[in-house]
Amino acid sequence: MARSLGRLLCLCLMLCLMVGHLLIYVVVSIFVIISYHPSEVPVHFVAPGASSNSAELAAHPLHPFWNLRLDSGALWNHLQHPRDRLHNPILRGNDSSVAKGLNPPVEARPQDGVPACGLDRSWVPHLPDFDSFPDQMRDFVLSMHCTEYPLMLNQPGLCGEGGAGEGPALLIAVKSQTPNFESRQAIRQTWGASGWVKGEAGGPGGLVRTVFLLGRQDGSTGVHPELGELLEVESRRHGDILQWDFRDTFFNLTLKDVLFWRWFSANCPRARFVFKGDDDVFLRTRTLLDYLRQLEEERLNGTGGAWDFVVGDVISNAFPNRQPSDKYYIPESFYKGSYPAYAGGGGVVYSGELALHLREVSHRVLLFPIDDVYVGMCLHRLGISPTHHPGFMTFDLPEEDRGKTCAYHSVLLVHKRTPKEVLRLWSELQTPPPPC
Repeated sequence: MARSLGRLLCLCLMLCLMVGHLLIYVVVSIFVIISYHPSEVPVHFVAPGASSNSAELAAHPLHPFWNLRLDSGALWNHLQHPRDRLHNPILRGNDSSVAKGLNPPVEARPQDGVPACGLDRSWVPHLPDFDSFPDQMRDFVLSMHCTEYPLMLNQPGLCGEGGAGEGPALLIAVKSQTPNFESRQAIRQTWGASGWVKGEAGGPGGLVRTVFLLGRQDGSTGVHPELGELLEVESRRHGDILQWDFRDTFFNLTLKDVLFWRWFSANCPRARFVFKGDDDVFLRTRTLLDYLRQLEEERLNGTGGAWDFVVGDVISNAFPNRQPSDKYYIPESFYKGSYPAYAGGGGVVYSGELALHLREVSHRVLLFPIDDVYVGMCLHRLGISPTHHPGFMTFDLPEEDRGKTCAYHSVLLVHKRTPKEVLRLWSELQTPPPPC
């Protein structure tokens, strides 16, 4: 009897506690509802930091929306950012606010009295570790203000006088050097032969023109045979050599892009497509023409994207190489940050229309030592993203497939190949493909 009475008391106590908690919850909820007064909503939105006399119409943020000090400690960034702001319509509209808090930019021009394309040491004080730079990096810094060089060998009639007429379907522009005659000759006899080229899959193909891009033979690396006269003979014989009066070094490859775009604008502006590559690649030109024709059909049918396109082996989220012993070494005092997406390796294809835009934007992008990255920087400022194509084997085929002819039927470009390998591959690919 006593045990039953205890259980009953426990149940009653639990019930009382539950009812008590429920009453407390109801009372608190009613109190919150009664005491809540919503704040008055203004007619106009006013952000924090708005001044007292402009709150009715507009807001003035506490902090700038644009970061004006992006990696400004590095020389290239410090020189380029004022150029980018100059061409930014948002920032250009308020010069006083943009300039506030900025260090005075280094003048992006040579000092007074320095020849237009002479060495300029005015930027050296902004590089405390300049003396530790490799020779090619020091040479680049001293001459990176130079973007105008005279032509030593020209081909103004390559695409017709003044670029008149329809223009070639494909202009092949190959970066080469004076001693590389064997490579140029192998290209002329194979994938770079000028003339009407049929498509691989029975397509009509198109007119192809080839031009080689060279600088002046670099004598700073030692004693070399003088080949200038032989190059002139080669130019007269084949009519496909462009040579400018600058030292032909690795870090001057960017000049070949910039100067080629200017030559293209004046002499071959109606070319529909451009292939720009190195003289140690193998290109399946007929297959490329089929691919480009398909792009043109998509454009005419309205199914294609923007016509300012660039296709290749796209490298994204890359960072500068900081190893001083590497030929791609970029000191942190010269450039900070990541690289924009770019098409790397031995070859890239873009539209002729894009080549004209690249020529324009190159006037406001400082030279950069690595040519592929520089093109990516120009594309970035045009708002264009390069398109990746798996057929661009810029880092070669897998080793086990390099000797198999079948492996080459699924690619557009392979890097790299010797002149003898180019001739052999071309011969093998002219025969009907075997069952693969």
